[in-house]
Amino acid sequence: MRLLLLEDDDGIRTSLRMALEDEGYDVDEHSRAEDALVSAQAGPVGVMLVDLMLGGMDGLTFIHRVRHFSDAPIVVVSARADTYDIVAALEAGADDYVTKPFQIKEITARLRALRRRGRAILEGAAEPARAPVVLDGGDEPLLLWPDAGEVRRGDRPLHLTITEFRLLSELADSAGRVLSRQALLERVWDRGFFGDERIVDVHIRRLRTTVERDPGSPRLIVTVRGLGYRLDPS
Repeated sequence: MRLLLLEDDDGIRTSLRMALEDEGYDVDEHSRAEDALVSAQAGPVGVMLVDLMLGGMDGLTFIHRVRHFSDAPIVVVSARADTYDIVAALEAGADDYVTKPFQIKEITARLRALRRRGRAILEGAAEPARAPVVLDGGDEPLLLWPDAGEVRRGDRPLHLTITEFRLLSELADSAGRVLSRQALLERVWDRGFFGDERIVDVHIRRLRTTVERDPGSPRLIVTVRGLGYRLDPS
């Protein structure tokens, strides 16, 4: 699998490249976001590892731009640990966030979890498509094919990242029931993963902008205050 590594610290980048190559990745490393963006457009990328603080174009701008043409999972690795920075990166389109200093094994564990998610969707897409799950009826219904990795609003395909698709699928699988943030972390990110619950909130907001008829007044993915989220098909 091709992994795009964007990190301007030579020592950190070299350490990550060596560890990731030992994990079997084909590492495409860059110190400048401008070069990494060109490389990402040149061919398919399986996953990206991105620093935020860079010379020239910063990592946040890179994520914004790369999301226009790629849904590859993105893990941010940054010394910035402020809530604003974490939320900004996730809202830009990152799937996960790891703060520096870090253990290499933490990075590789997060990447393995992302690969499992993506592989499950790809394997499902190779199977014959089953009847869709209707999440929102009426004109231009919202249709979900959990096994095929596909979501449509009427005849129009909707673009979701792997994480957003898994999040929608898990909510749909428990339609009408409340799922806590921690339960969603364990189901969507990885079983037994205890991460920051803000990740869930930000991805829910991103998901709503794509699947809700009126994201400002969501009726499909409902917040249950103090408990979590519930999907209410209509």
